[in-house]
Amino acid sequence: MKIEVWSDFVCPFCYIGKRRLELALSEFKQKDNVKVEYKSYQLDPGSEAKPNQTIHEYLAERKGISVDYAKQMNESVSKQAATVGLTYNFDTMQHTNTFDAHRVAKYAETKALGKELTEKLLHAYFTDSALISEHATLTRLAVETGLDEEEVSDLLATDRYASRVRADEELARQIGVQGVPFFVFNEKYAVSGAQPKEVFVEVLEKVWEEENKQPTLTSLDPKGNKTSYCTDEGCEVNE
Repeated sequence: MKIEVWSDFVCPFCYIGKRRLELALSEFKQKDNVKVEYKSYQLDPGSEAKPNQTIHEYLAERKGISVDYAKQMNESVSKQAATVGLTYNFDTMQHTNTFDAHRVAKYAETKALGKELTEKLLHAYFTDSALISEHATLTRLAVETGLDEEEVSDLLATDRYASRVRADEELARQIGVQGVPFFVFNEKYAVSGAQPKEVFVEVLEKVWEEENKQPTLTSLDPKGNKTSYCTDEGCEVNE
């Protein structure tokens, strides 16, 4: 089974949804036959690389609400994150542009380290309040994941892997993704949002059963019609 996950590194529900999917997979008997692939998606492609607002101020401006109400919303999200073992530090979080982070993640995929770097980037942003647009930060996280420091530095100095990021975003538009996280199972079944673990468990079981059930045939022979046929014991002739 293949699961494609469209997400962004500054999306709080993407991290929560990721963890809930992982918890569901831990209970799934066929988890060793599941491949999870992360796809690039930018919630705010126009974000500045260096933030000039707190995350509360940014949310208030985007949604047209007061800063105090934005803080209340973020506190509610923090509580949801805590239920799956995640720590969100909204007061020090640095909202930023994620394009370069997605480029490095695409490079990590070519080294079979995409999932590992995705986790590091999410943790760095939400828990450590790291500026994940900063090239030094991206390089450090990549090296900690097991990538080559010189190769990552060279990548960040160019536009390499930009086309792969854009391709993911274009595919998202084609299939109608309007928000993240967005999960696609076997290129046929879609789940939108950070659904409860139980929903993911149900979807995993349903998709696995439907995709692996033995094919059956429905007979279209007219009732009472006699026919001629052969078996391993001989042939039956009906006229």
